[in-house]
Amino acid sequence: MPGTPTRIDAAPLAEGVCSDLPTPTPAQSEQPRRRVGTVLLCVLAVVIGVVTGFGAVVFRDLIGFIHNLLFLGQANVAYDANEFTPASPWGPFVILVPVLGALVVTFLVERFAPEARGHGVPEVIDAIHYKDGEIRPVVAVVKSLASAVAIGSGAAVGREGPIIQIGSALGSSLGQLVRVVSAERIILVAAGAAAGIAATFNTPIGGVLFAIELLLPEVSVQSFLPVALATGTATFVGQFFFGQQPAFAVPALAPLEVNASAVISLCLFALLGVITGLAAAGFVRGLHLMEDVFDRIRHRYLRHTLGMLLVGVLFYVLHETLGHYYVEGVGYATIQAILGGQLGAFQLLAVLFVCKLVATSLSLGSGSSGGVFSPSLFMGATIGGAFATVMAALHLPVPISVGSFAMVGMGAMVGGATGAVMTAVTMIFEMTRDYSIVMPMILAVALSVGVRRLVSPESIYTLKLVRRGHPVPKALHANIFLVRRARDLMDRAFVVAPAATDFEDFLRKPEHHGRMLHVVVTRGNRIQGVLRINAGLRRGLAHTHAGITLGDVAHRNFTVVREDDTGLAVIRRLSRKRALMALVVQGRVPRPAGVLGVITKEHVADSVAESIQVYPE
Repeated sequence: MPGTPTRIDAAPLAEGVCSDLPTPTPAQSEQPRRRVGTVLLCVLAVVIGVVTGFGAVVFRDLIGFIHNLLFLGQANVAYDANEFTPASPWGPFVILVPVLGALVVTFLVERFAPEARGHGVPEVIDAIHYKDGEIRPVVAVVKSLASAVAIGSGAAVGREGPIIQIGSALGSSLGQLVRVVSAERIILVAAGAAAGIAATFNTPIGGVLFAIELLLPEVSVQSFLPVALATGTATFVGQFFFGQQPAFAVPALAPLEVNASAVISLCLFALLGVITGLAAAGFVRGLHLMEDVFDRIRHRYLRHTLGMLLVGVLFYVLHETLGHYYVEGVGYATIQAILGGQLGAFQLLAVLFVCKLVATSLSLGSGSSGGVFSPSLFMGATIGGAFATVMAALHLPVPISVGSFAMVGMGAMVGGATGAVMTAVTMIFEMTRDYSIVMPMILAVALSVGVRRLVSPESIYTLKLVRRGHPVPKALHANIFLVRRARDLMDRAFVVAPAATDFEDFLRKPEHHGRMLHVVVTRGNRIQGVLRINAGLRRGLAHTHAGITLGDVAHRNFTVVREDDTGLAVIRRLSRKRALMALVVQGRVPRPAGVLGVITKEHVADSVAESIQVYPE
């Protein structure tokens, strides 16, 4: 009948009209069972360190067994990667060794764990940022076998990527077994990765820094202690079996003296950093270009066998023309020869750089399983050695050491390609035990990363994730907004209204027109609920008469905080209570007269946006 007031039900009004935010609902994903705390987390980290340390030992022995069997026809595990592989009795048929490895790797990866393909670290980072640290346990087994076969059969990849993924999978599996919360599972994943890289290279400090720079979303006592314990434990296990000697034996080098000639030397190291940064960008782009090329081949077995056949041809040609296979496997023998002064010809080092770049891109681009850290060391050593050779030929008034420039080149290439600058500097120092190159290395690594980022903004780890649609942070930011007080976050513009207030009359008040209202609904001397009202909707209710009061539509899901509470405490209370709004109050008992302001999720977001303005883009 015309003129008859329209009756509006209060329930849908409260859910859809008077609040622009829906009532929070429980998270759709399965919630972890419990938080174990720092002490038990440290115990679990020690277990991970022990298991990962033994895993690194078994992994290296497995690589040695497969290498000796396929290249030399000998069934033993004794294999020193720092020595050149003797000529294979198979002659030219050694070209087929990596092809055989490719068939086995493709079968293992495609049949059991596709995420084991590639260099491993991007998958670990992806699991941390997008999968709550969950990695399937089968990945540890498949990655071990596939990578051991790949490296042992001559793929030009490193063994650090696999052991990082293996350690991460062990940490994740233990976290899932104990059923810890996702934040603690992520810490265990990072601990396993750090333990793996420390046991492989005998670099405990570098392992910890690797986890901090590339894996951990936050750094605190709770996250640092487990990572440090796992790394230290794995290093001890590794030293027990491999010894305490550094990864590479380096002749004693003269320290960099502080005088006029030192300025020239530092300028040369800086120039090396720029050159290495360009090379790192080429490595990043070249690897992913090769992946795109091979992805056009639909048949996975054909794709990988073709790539590894080309690698086999390449290292056989090098053996026949230059005397060694050089680029097969991890390539530590070539690095050791450069550091020791046995390889110093510019043309040879330049050829080896190009060949390793091509071989690694072919191996990983076609579907092999292995890391990029060792190839980066190889390429950095060849660039540094070649650069030193050229500088020595110019007869500059400064001492030129091929070993020093090779070590700096190693660090600059690793830092430039991976973006892990502190890890690169520390690990090269730990792998050589030569402190004299730390200062020039810091300079070269910084310039290398800067140049690489100008040419290729993403690192060799993050570019793969970005192409997958999974970008990750490029820096660790201190959460400044978390220490701001509630009084700094709150909105002081709010309205206190009795529960009996007619809803329509409240909206029609002129002072409420066109505003987003935060309303504290009271009944007597207590707070009954809260509302967020888009007062612009009053036009749609201009000709209705609902007979509804503010008390009918008020939300009860609010929480109370004190004005001195930190932003972190406010966020936790909002999340724990699934609250629409936090009321900032005075006094021990919350009363309407003691409400100082309101905080919603939008206010928290605004505070975050303001706090990150201090950081460069």
